[in-house]
Amino acid sequence: MDIYEEAVFYLREKHVPVEIGVLEEDVPLEETMSPLHTESMDFPAISASISPEELLERRLVVLKGIVESEEVYLSELEALLMPMKALRASAGTSKPVLSSQQVQTVFYQVPEIRDMHQSFYSGLKARLSAHCHTDLDEQRERSHEGSGLTVGDLFLKMVNQIGLYGGFIENYEEAVAVVRRCTQSDPRFRTLAESMMSNNTADKARTKYTFEALLYKPLDRVTKTTLVLHDLLKTTPAGHGDHAALQEALRLSRSFLSGVNESSQCKREVTLSHGLRRQLIRDGFVVDVSEGERSLRHLFLYTDLLLCTRFKPATRGKQDQYRFCWFLPLASLKLRWSSDHEPDTRLRLHSVRNKMYVLRQQLQQHAGSRGLMVAARTRRKLEQTELMLFTQSPFYRLELHSPSGKSHTLLFPSLYELEEWREAIHKLTTQNIETVPPDLLTLTSACVKLRMTQQPPLQTSNSVEDKAQDSLRGTLNVAVHSACGLQQPACVYVCVEVDGHEFYDKQAQTHTSVHSINPHWDQELTFQVDGAQNLRVVCVSQSDEHDESVLGKTSFRLESKSLSKRWRRQTLQLGRVEVTVSLRYSPHPLEPPSSTAPHLPVFCVPIETVAQQEGALVPHVVRCCVEEVERRGMDEVGIYRISGTASDIYTLKAAFDSNLREAVHRLRSSEVNVVSGVLKLYFRDLPEPLIPSELFHSLTRSLDIQDMNARLVSMLSLLQSCPDTNRCTFLYLMHHLQRVSERQHINRMTPMNLATVFGPSLLRPPVAVNLSEEVVLQVQVVFCYLQCNNLPEAQISVPHDTEDDDEATHTPPQRADGLGQLGVT
Repeated sequence: MDIYEEAVFYLREKHVPVEIGVLEEDVPLEETMSPLHTESMDFPAISASISPEELLERRLVVLKGIVESEEVYLSELEALLMPMKALRASAGTSKPVLSSQQVQTVFYQVPEIRDMHQSFYSGLKARLSAHCHTDLDEQRERSHEGSGLTVGDLFLKMVNQIGLYGGFIENYEEAVAVVRRCTQSDPRFRTLAESMMSNNTADKARTKYTFEALLYKPLDRVTKTTLVLHDLLKTTPAGHGDHAALQEALRLSRSFLSGVNESSQCKREVTLSHGLRRQLIRDGFVVDVSEGERSLRHLFLYTDLLLCTRFKPATRGKQDQYRFCWFLPLASLKLRWSSDHEPDTRLRLHSVRNKMYVLRQQLQQHAGSRGLMVAARTRRKLEQTELMLFTQSPFYRLELHSPSGKSHTLLFPSLYELEEWREAIHKLTTQNIETVPPDLLTLTSACVKLRMTQQPPLQTSNSVEDKAQDSLRGTLNVAVHSACGLQQPACVYVCVEVDGHEFYDKQAQTHTSVHSINPHWDQELTFQVDGAQNLRVVCVSQSDEHDESVLGKTSFRLESKSLSKRWRRQTLQLGRVEVTVSLRYSPHPLEPPSSTAPHLPVFCVPIETVAQQEGALVPHVVRCCVEEVERRGMDEVGIYRISGTASDIYTLKAAFDSNLREAVHRLRSSEVNVVSGVLKLYFRDLPEPLIPSELFHSLTRSLDIQDMNARLVSMLSLLQSCPDTNRCTFLYLMHHLQRVSERQHINRMTPMNLATVFGPSLLRPPVAVNLSEEVVLQVQVVFCYLQCNNLPEAQISVPHDTEDDDEATHTPPQRADGLGQLGVT
C-alpha cells in the first residue's frame, strides 16, 4: 500500500466532519502534503544528474521546514492543553464544566503526544542550529564526505513512540462527541470551545480556533508523519548515514497507518445503493469555465459524484485552504465533448511560450551551480507561466449536464486525457448509482490527503534539471499512414500528442479521411520536443454533423535509443482499431518557439517543394480532391468538364495554402464541381508541368510507333525518367481518370474527353510550337496513357520503413524494366 492509499483510506475510515464549528469559511489545511509549503513544489523529484552537495542543500531546506512545522504543531497542542488544568480543577467542584471522566476522555493521550513531539523538536532544532553554525569550509568537507548532519535516530525514536496516536485515534470520536454535547448544553464550555488561541506563525500572530478544530490536529498530523519521512528520504543520498534509519522509520510509520486502517475498515466508506461504498476513482487538474472565465480547478471523481474544488494557498496569518466549488451526482449525468480551438490562439500565446523558453534556459544555467535560491525563484516563475499557459491554451471541451438542470463545462489540454476522464465518468453513470447526499465539508477536507495524488500540471515540477537520457530533445516526425479494424465506414482523423515542456506545440492532427472502412492519410506530423518521453495517439470518428467520437486510444514510451534519423514503422493497437505509423527522431539544440507554424503555400509552388514539405510523393491537395470526387462525383455529368463557381474555387485554393485541416473541412461541404476545379487549377498553376518539358518531344515521337504495346513500353520508359514526385503524382491521377472513364455511360467523360481537359495542363513543350498542333499532341499523349490497362501503381508517400531495408527506401515500387504485360483499353 503506497502513501496515497494509506492517506485516502485513513480519511475515509475516520469520517470526521472537521469543519463543524471552525471560524473560517474554508477548511484549514495547515501543511498539506509536507511541511514545505512552496518548497515541496520545488523539489518533487530528484534527478540523477543532481550533485550530492546540491542534494544535501535541499535536504537542509526540508529539515528547516520540518522544524517550522513542528513549532506550529506544538503551539496548537499547547493551545489544546491550555484549559485542561482548569477543567480538572472544576471537575471537583459542585458545578463542574466537565466531569473527571469527560476531562480524561477529551484530553486522552494529548499530553503524551505533546511530550513526544517536544522532545523530537528540541533535538532536531539543536542539531540543525549546530550544523548551520559550523564553519563553512568544515561543513563543505563533511558534506563531501557524505556525512553532514545526521538526524535519522531522532525520527526513528519518534516513530517508535507513534503508537501513542493509536489510543488517541480510538478515543477521538468519543472525545468529539463530548465536546459537541457540552458545547450545546453548557454556555461556559461553549465560550471556551469557540475562542481558543494559538501562536501558529513565525511572527507569533495569534489564530482563533474552536476546541474541535484543535482536537483534530493530532488526527491530521499522524498521516503527515509518513509524508514528511517520504519527503526527507527523497533528499537524502543513498550513502548518507541517515538513509537506513529513515527507511526504517518510514516503514514503521506506514505499518502503523495500515494497521489503523485495518482496525476500522467497517467505518471506512459511505454506503451507496447496490451495496457499493464511496471510493475515489481518479483526480486531476482541469480548467473550469464559468460565465466565460477560465479557472484552474482540482477535480475529484468518486463512485457516485464529481467534486470540483479550488485550492487557496496560505496567506499571511492564515492557513492553506480548499474551497468547495460544485458537485454533480453521476446518476443519469449526460456527457458531450467537442474541440474548442480559437483561431488566434497561436499568436496570443506566443509571448507566453517565449517567456517560458527563456526561463527554462536560465534554469538550466543554474542547474549545475550552487545557486539553489536563484534556481528556485526561476523555477517558481516558470511554474506560474506554465499555469497561465495551461489555463489559457486551446482545450477540448467536456460538457456535463445533470438531470436537475445543472450544467458545467470543463476544458482539457489533451484529447487523450479528456477521453480518460470521459470513459471513467461514463462507466459510473451507466451503473446508475444513486448518490447519498455528501457531507461536503468532510469531502473537501479529504482533499488535504487526496492532493498528494497529483501536483498542478507543471512539467517543470516533474523534472526540473531534466537531462534524462531517455527523454527526447530535438525534432520528432510522426507519419500517420492508415487504419483498419473499423466496424463501419467513417470519416476519421488521428490526433497525436507528445509530452515534455510547453514551449512548443505538443499536439497535431491529420486531416479527416473520406468516408471509408479503411481510412488512410500518409500524412507527416512534426514536433519540436524538449523532454518528451511519451507519445499518445487517439483515433476519432467525425460525423457529417461534426459530432465526434473516440474510436480508440493508446500511449507508449518514446525511447531515444530505439529511435533514429531513419524511419521506424509500427502498428499501434487502439482498442479495435489498428493505426500504422512511422517514427523518426533527430536530436539537436532547440531554437526559440516560432509564432506561426511553418506552413508554406502549395499552389504555384514546384511540386517537389510541396512533396518535401508534406513528406509525401503525391501532394495532399491532389489526393484529397481525388478522394472527394470519387466519393460523390463519379456520376456527375460533365465532371472535370463543367467547372464550379470561380470564387468558391479560389476560396478553397486559399484554404489549402494556409491550413490543410481547414481546407479538407471546407472540401467536404463544397460542391463537387468546385473540388474538381481546384484539382485542375493545381496542375495548371504548377511553375513547371507535371511531365517535364524536356520529355515533350520524346513522348510525341513515341506516338509515331505503330505497334500499340511497343508504343506504351516506350512511353512508360520515358515516364520512369521523371522525378519520383512527378511520376507518382501523374500515375495517381491517371488511375483516377481511368476510374472516372469507367462511369462514362453516366458522367459522359470518355478517356478522350478527360485527355482533352487535362492534356494542356500536364504536358507543355520546351519552346512554343504551333498552338493547335501542341494541343493535339498534349491530348494524344495523355489519351495514350489512359488507354494503358496495366499502369504501374502510384507510390503515394515516401517509404517510412527504412530501418529494416535501406535499399527499398530509394527503389520505386515498379521500374520500367519490370512493367509486366501491357494492355490497351
